[in-house]
Amino acid sequence: MKIKLLTLTTFALLSGHAAANEVLNHKSPYCGCCTEWTKHMQDSGFKVEEKLHENMNPIKQKLGVTPELASCHTAEINGYVFEGHIPADDIKAFLDNPPKNAKGLAVPGMPMGSPGMEYGDKKDDYSVYAFNEKGQVFEYRHHEGNQ
Repeated sequence: MKIKLLTLTTFALLSGHAAANEVLNHKSPYCGCCTEWTKHMQDSGFKVEEKLHENMNPIKQKLGVTPELASCHTAEINGYVFEGHIPADDIKAFLDNPPKNAKGLAVPGMPMGSPGMEYGDKKDDYSVYAFNEKGQVFEYRHHEGNQ
């Protein structure tokens, strides 16, 4: 009986871990930097499915991404929303320990040097923000640039 329970518990934990690694990335069919972000996520161990949209605004509105937080692509992972060029390590940390009531993370705009926005060795300072259903936002992590 104990072995059966241990096996079921292990399977449940592994199943939850696999689900957390599955990403649905909503993007324009014409955006190359979004495809580069997908590759960054895949290189970091995530399984990514891309869903193409001619107009991203309805997706962002449906998922609660405000214009102030908007970037080019919007991803869904395990019930959370991830907007823009967020580093995979930040997403992993968030999924391991999500802030209370957080809906997701966002990197507004398209900062140079963020994943998918690499341009030589140039990097802008940028912040990753956590946000909730009420529209409250706080800085989750900050990345230093070299400009």
